[in-house]
Amino acid sequence: MSDEPRYAIGDLAELGGVSRRTVRYYVQEGLIPAPLGVGRGNHYGPGHLEQLLRVKTLQESGNTLEAIRGVLNGGQQEPATASPPASRNAAALAPRSLWRRITLAPGVELHLSSEVGLPSPARLTELAAWCQQNLVGGATSVSSPGQPDSSEE
Repeated sequence: MSDEPRYAIGDLAELGGVSRRTVRYYVQEGLIPAPLGVGRGNHYGPGHLEQLLRVKTLQESGNTLEAIRGVLNGGQQEPATASPPASRNAAALAPRSLWRRITLAPGVELHLSSEVGLPSPARLTELAAWCQQNLVGGATSVSSPGQPDSSEE
């Protein structure tokens, strides 16, 4: 048995910063491979997460799903960004910073600039587990706005 992490659809969606429905749609459209296994034993691996994040990054860059499909099938070079319509003014053509948003735990997101690159799936899994334990599931002394911190009482 492999030591690679296995992700349920919910875990993959959370690590990829998308919904379960989006994961299913991307599989249906051939943008990410079908899950491994059959029935209730199906799961996704690190390759699925990498592909999901690649598709999401390309889509957030303004590429259509058709263009993304072409890139993934090796038919086209990876586009930097989609071409803006000619009617836009020069200010709209200025380059913008692209960011990836990855949900690590409920209420905890990691925002990465496209210039930084993406941590490995193993590192993302480790970071998500740490967040679950230390920020969400564990006791913290962080208070909500308007609520006193437990250490102040």
